[in-house]
Amino acid sequence: MLENMDLSKNVKKKDAKEKLERLDAEVAALQRKARELKIPVMVVFEGWGASGKGRLINRMIQPLDPRGFKVYSIQRASEEEERRPYMWRFWNRLPSRGRMYIFDRSWYTRVLREREDRHMTREQVACAYNEINSFERMLTVDGMLIIKFFLHISKAEQKRRFEKLENSPKTKWRVTKDDWKHHKQYEDYFAINDEMLVNTDTEYAPWHVVEAEDDGYASVRILDCVAKALRGRIREETEKRERRAEPYLRAKESSGSSSPLEKVDLSKTVKKEKYKEKLKEYQKKLALLQSELYREKIPVVLGFEGWDAAGKGGAIKRLTECMDPRGYEVVPTSSPNDYEKAHHYLWRFWTKMPAGGHIAIFDRTWYGRVMVERIEGFCSQAEWQRAYREINEMEEQLTQAGVIVLKFWLQIDKAEQERRFLARQENPEKSWKITEEDWRNRAKWDQYEPAVNEMIVKTSTARAPWIIVEGNCKYYARLKVLKTVVEALDKGLNKK
Repeated sequence: MLENMDLSKNVKKKDAKEKLERLDAEVAALQRKARELKIPVMVVFEGWGASGKGRLINRMIQPLDPRGFKVYSIQRASEEEERRPYMWRFWNRLPSRGRMYIFDRSWYTRVLREREDRHMTREQVACAYNEINSFERMLTVDGMLIIKFFLHISKAEQKRRFEKLENSPKTKWRVTKDDWKHHKQYEDYFAINDEMLVNTDTEYAPWHVVEAEDDGYASVRILDCVAKALRGRIREETEKRERRAEPYLRAKESSGSSSPLEKVDLSKTVKKEKYKEKLKEYQKKLALLQSELYREKIPVVLGFEGWDAAGKGGAIKRLTECMDPRGYEVVPTSSPNDYEKAHHYLWRFWTKMPAGGHIAIFDRTWYGRVMVERIEGFCSQAEWQRAYREINEMEEQLTQAGVIVLKFWLQIDKAEQERRFLARQENPEKSWKITEEDWRNRAKWDQYEPAVNEMIVKTSTARAPWIIVEGNCKYYARLKVLKTVVEALDKGLNKK
């Protein structure tokens, strides 16, 4: 892509001024309209050192309402960020709907400057491209507008700008040894930049390569691209709202034939004496393994799903009883609040992912999208259908980053659920656990069951498997959870 760029492009100052005045007014109006329609926007600036990212970002934001945007300058990852999956820090920097975030360097740093410094293999680079494309696709299909600029200058122009900066005491600090090192390797980085552009130039998030040797031309080109992108996204959103909402496809209409839940043997039990003995054994092992995980900086994600009253809370309680509370967090998941709804549905889960050596235990998870949100009509058919792929990709990224991921479905039958509901109602200490919503959900058992089967079939992978726990006997269920966690952590440590 880069070799075909004409770096001699320029525009006369008078013409640039006229065009910029017109574009300023248009972009300001478009920003207001995007905010009104609650369209989130991310603008990415990548490019050569000294290509003018700071100046051009400053020029781009001049017509914008400062209350509606934020600029991030992405430096090398902090110690805290290094302890988490690479994309974690960018999921933490997603604009809510109606906001605009502007990035001076971005998630592309890994496949540009850091690629050579960290001696990434071809396989690692290919994996990074996949993660980037997945990230951008998830966001754009959810309504995000992503505008990406790569600022291109020649090696000679870069040298001239470096020397100019060094000649002034006020700007000399801006040119580092690494900058000159990369300048000497211009041809190598040219190939790296070009490969990155080719591999991440997509229909949903295309690159705009800007010939940046003339500031006037570059400023006009950038504002013009922003205006076109905003116009297109606003038109899209307006047309979408004018169309009738698509009908929801209920779980019972699914054509999936595989039924993992039918194969579960719910007659499995364990005696109380045996339960107490094995409980102490597994908890003791778990406490030791937690210490080793912390030392080796291995992060762990445990997700719990299951029928109401299936025993998720009891299993989590037995897991954590002998663990160091400084090394784990239990994350209860309820209906998203207004702020969470203003982001991609996976955003609130990415922000809770653990650092190396820590354990995050999710009491209900991101799978709500393909269960309760699907059944209750809180999301569209298209949204829950694509969620299977999005969830698989998120879990793949976590495991690629070294996270141990285990997902438990606690299975009970309908009769056992009713027995537990009634027992809770009759017990003053537990009556708070049973609500009208629980009974309403129970009435939809026949809708939820095929949705759960489809979820397990489509999202149980070698890296992040579903473990179905026979839960009619609480003792058996708790021991199975503990044993599975102990064995998985032990295996993860041995692999490390």
